[in-house]
Amino acid sequence: MKVTISHAKTHLSQLIAAVERGEVVVITRRGKPVVRLVKEVSEKPKRVLGTLAGTMDPRVIDMLTAQALDQEIQKDFEDSMNSDKWQR
Repeated sequence: MKVTISHAKTHLSQLIAAVERGEVVVITRRGKPVVRLVKEVSEKPKRVLGTLAGTMDPRVIDMLTAQALDQEIQKDFEDSMNSDKWQR
């Protein structure tokens, strides 16, 4: 849609509503295009699940998980050995 500057001044809210619906508004001065109003694109991109899929070797993940599990088992074992139920 093309409009003059004076029309844009008096109908700005209506032009913004048109842009929000997806229309492109061109503002003209003396019949020549000067400004184009377009809908602003969100700065924050939408999150896509799985964007890191395939970037890490699954064996590394398994190894890290196994190490953490081993440490937790070791801690639980030591805690249970230090408990009163093993003291006579």
